[in-house]
Amino acid sequence: MAWDVFSFIGTAAFAISGAIIAMEEEYDIFGVYILGIVTAFGGGAVRNLLIGVPVSVLWDQQFLFIVATVLIVTIFFFSRHLLTHWTRWGTYFDAVGLAAFAIQGAMLAIQLDMPLNAVIVAAVLTGAGGGVIRDLLAGRRPLVFQEEIYAIWAALAGLLVGLGIFSGDWALYLLLIFTAGLRILSFIFHWKLPLRKIQPS
Repeated sequence: MAWDVFSFIGTAAFAISGAIIAMEEEYDIFGVYILGIVTAFGGGAVRNLLIGVPVSVLWDQQFLFIVATVLIVTIFFFSRHLLTHWTRWGTYFDAVGLAAFAIQGAMLAIQLDMPLNAVIVAAVLTGAGGGVIRDLLAGRRPLVFQEEIYAIWAALAGLLVGLGIFSGDWALYLLLIFTAGLRILSFIFHWKLPLRKIQPS
């Protein structure tokens, strides 16, 4: 049950996120659709490649493709009414998607009896991979490569799942709230990772 919930939440959140980024970059409807779909499913596809899951599994998620398509089209045609406060709420959608997909990726690695480091990598790739692809296609510097704290929360979620600290369905839902909350707090309070610039001689 938890797997389906996290898949739905992550897909919905990242489909909306990708569509909005595309509209900010003034893409046409086809570009908006492609970027929304890539954001929603790109992280999972990359994860599957690296941990040995057949890529064809991606195409078995017909319901999630329908969900993503409906949301992307709705956002495109009704954005003026639905997203008046997108600048304020956009990061929240992204935070929920990051948390949901990070937990889902960790769960999949555990099901495949992967070691702890693979569980963490799967969490990061699933949680942040779609956002990285989205930003690159939109010509933006990905959040994961900036000092802003982003992918670390996905890695933390993967670590906690991998250690078995959060294992039951309700515990995983609590972890979703915890991880998304940390991401939102790091955005609100501008928590940063150490940054070092090389000064030209």
